[in-house]
Amino acid sequence: MFKPTQMDSNEFNQIITQVHQIGKDIVAPNAQDVDEKARFPKEGIEALKGLKLLSSYVPESLGGMGMSIEQVSKVCEVLGHYCGSTAMIYAMHKIQVACIVHHCLDENYYQGYVDKLVSEQRLIASATTEIGIGGDLLSSFCAVEATDGNFELEKKAPVISYAEDADDLMITARRNPDAAKSDQVGVLVSKEQYEVEPISDWDTLGFRGTCSSGFVVKAKASVEQISPVSFTEVLSQTMHPYSHIVWASLWSGIAASAVDKARKFVKNAMRKNPNMPPISSVRLAEVETLLYDMKNNVTASIIDYDKLLAKGDTDAFTNFGFAIRVNNLKIKSSQLLIDIVGQSMMICGIASYRNNSDMTLGRHIRDAYGASLMVNNDRIMMHNSSLVLMHKEEAGRV
Repeated sequence: MFKPTQMDSNEFNQIITQVHQIGKDIVAPNAQDVDEKARFPKEGIEALKGLKLLSSYVPESLGGMGMSIEQVSKVCEVLGHYCGSTAMIYAMHKIQVACIVHHCLDENYYQGYVDKLVSEQRLIASATTEIGIGGDLLSSFCAVEATDGNFELEKKAPVISYAEDADDLMITARRNPDAAKSDQVGVLVSKEQYEVEPISDWDTLGFRGTCSSGFVVKAKASVEQISPVSFTEVLSQTMHPYSHIVWASLWSGIAASAVDKARKFVKNAMRKNPNMPPISSVRLAEVETLLYDMKNNVTASIIDYDKLLAKGDTDAFTNFGFAIRVNNLKIKSSQLLIDIVGQSMMICGIASYRNNSDMTLGRHIRDAYGASLMVNNDRIMMHNSSLVLMHKEEAGRV
């Protein structure tokens, strides 16, 4: 099983400085256009490729930077400060990289793929949901149909983020046509091996640049591109916890950006009347506390996850307690994001409500609601309710 690594802190700090520079010079200046046109943030992603950040989680021994999940999360947080869509695309890509690094590196095909990921900085999208499944990642209708060392599959996905701009696609499907819906594997296919036909558009309030339309995917490739482990294992050990951690991290970046604007507004008000602190200064102190809590929740989850990875105990990830804690991170972080951005708007007043103001928080609030809705909190809470009952039952038997 994968053991956590960490990039040298001095080198990492230099990378973060460069990411901030990209954010200021490239990502932020294009964020409004990305949002208005619901277009892929090509400029920002190309800049990240230039820093070799698409392969940053790959171990140093394989040509990557060997970043830890804490360090990847920090990159997501910084990007979230400048553009939520760019940060989300980077986070979703890193989830797929983590799945490969954690589970597939014993296979020759995936070893070769990681070489290409490092040298070419390939962008990976994923197709894990399917029409008719109702958001259940652990079920598939589509199946891998293998013949003479090759396979074909067709999947109707209600959402595939940045599908038309990705270089590769990770698709979940049943192991074979006779397999149960829950007997799934992942397959990694490159752009020349699959076709995507749009079946819905992506005209949403927030995270517009993720371009998360629906598609019918048709793929033909070699069976060696099938993941060597079951998707159930990949989901519990990597995709589920890694997703919630990097998502919560980029959301904290969006929240921090909103608080920065609120702080600037209060400071400007105090300069005008230094002898009378505005009432908004109290609101600012309150929202700073919420942001502190949000970031601490992410840190605690990273420590929790790293400890389990370091133990190398795969059974630990099937523990209901860990799954509940990771789900709680997603639920609480997405709720705090709405609260923090909303309170920051109250501090800034009408200036934050105007789209043509330097203090505008329109994109922030629209993205904030996407954090709760794009992976619906109610569905996660319902799942947690079942886990809590089973967890307590287990605890009672101990």
